[in-house]
Amino acid sequence: MNRDGNAAARKRVAAYCRVSTDHEDQANSFESQQRFFRHYIESRPDWELFEIFADEGLSGTSTKKRRAFNRMIDCAKRGCFDLILTKEISRFARNTLDSIYYTRELRRIGVGVIFLNDGINTLDGDAELRLAILSSIAQEESRKTSERVKWGQKRRMEQGVVFGRSMLGYDVKGGKMTINEEGARVVRRIFHKYVDEGKGTHVIARELKEEGILPMRVKQWSNTVILRILRNEKYCGDLVLKKTFTPDYLSHEKKYNRGQEEFVILRAHHPPIIPRDLFDKANRILDAKARSPTGAAKHSSRYAFSGKIRCGCCGSGFVARSKLRKDGARSLAWRCAKAVKYGRLHRDAAGETVGCSAPSLRNEDAEHLMLLTCKALDYDHEALENSLLSIVRSVVFCDRDAAKRAELIRERQNKLLDLYVSSAITKEEFQEARSRYERDLGARENRKASPGEQKEPAEQQRFLREIGQTIHDILSGRIFDETFSSRLLDRMVILDSDTADVYLKQLPVRWRYRKTASDHSESGA
Repeated sequence: MNRDGNAAARKRVAAYCRVSTDHEDQANSFESQQRFFRHYIESRPDWELFEIFADEGLSGTSTKKRRAFNRMIDCAKRGCFDLILTKEISRFARNTLDSIYYTRELRRIGVGVIFLNDGINTLDGDAELRLAILSSIAQEESRKTSERVKWGQKRRMEQGVVFGRSMLGYDVKGGKMTINEEGARVVRRIFHKYVDEGKGTHVIARELKEEGILPMRVKQWSNTVILRILRNEKYCGDLVLKKTFTPDYLSHEKKYNRGQEEFVILRAHHPPIIPRDLFDKANRILDAKARSPTGAAKHSSRYAFSGKIRCGCCGSGFVARSKLRKDGARSLAWRCAKAVKYGRLHRDAAGETVGCSAPSLRNEDAEHLMLLTCKALDYDHEALENSLLSIVRSVVFCDRDAAKRAELIRERQNKLLDLYVSSAITKEEFQEARSRYERDLGARENRKASPGEQKEPAEQQRFLREIGQTIHDILSGRIFDETFSSRLLDRMVILDSDTADVYLKQLPVRWRYRKTASDHSESGA
């Protein structure tokens, strides 16, 4: 209320100011802007100050992270004030779309924005046109500034200046990295445990947690934290910069650099914590574990039993664990994921029960269970074998023109996948049969087929017998095939070290196997 008691005539006025960096001159400093608006509003007898909304140290290209700005808009929508003052468009927003959007929204509810330096009052008739022009100029200036900053940063990176925060084992100060010996000891232990002791990332994380060793910048140790340490080239003295980049100067959203921009790579940039040969060895092990035996990239179905073995104790899934034997060979076993992460069943420091005591399962034993299951299946083996062999024969030896024969191969291949619950012929065997057929087609493509040419050569007859024998061995449970087993098995539940339940897809039965028994017992699912 003013001195005359006439409060109704006074406009409630808010002000907005922003400083984007700590290097602005004194006239544009954070405190100076607030002082300027306070004096400016108090000098008008028909205005009263509602609040000065101020964001400090934030860019104006986006409003998402400007808390004071967003709070001001909310207050305006609630009718808390009638007018907003700001020095210029670049202080309000450097994004043309934001400038137009917010001033329109404010005008719709009767709140104007006055840009003092630009001489614009958004309640005027031509204000939006002038605002659009000046906002576009401000936005273009932001783009140029962003390019200059990025160019300067890259030049500094090439000179070896480190951008980033301190990390486990290294302190970063003034763009330089120095070894923090306390953290460095932890890093060396992690590499030693992984390479020399052959421990997995889950186990290492659990042991560090149990020893009371605290990680850096994360709440607790996990396998992903260990993986990032093992993969971080800084520990062997190298520096790779520009791992992330900002594609849009308006949103400032960072993205991982997948080759969109050139990396800055500096070898032997700083004192290493880990010898290069040890770092390389650790990463060779990681690469080997991340790829299948055929060289294909790791995925959710890396093995025949991936995602199909469950723990009968806690219900968790089993995960594959690979170990290098003394003879150089690798052994594969399956363990409860909860046991891998937390260890055997025990009480932690907080008194909570964690872990799982479920036994591990050798991959050979899982394969043996599938062979027993195949032997136990009750169906007409001979009819199924003949049907499959007939399909293979028609794919390999069909004598039609080249286009029709190629089309038929694709049709037959799809039928092999769709006709049965499992693909009884492995992918490799089918590809071999198809390549043999295509070689035969190339030799005959310039000749017309005749009844005499329909006879199967001795080599083709021999190949067909081999295929037939393979089909027979797979279906009768004599040899293990990953593709067949993966498509046939629904889940395998490990109850204890001697007992497991096997469930097949689309079959309402359960096979229970015990090590001590010579056969299995069968019951309804």
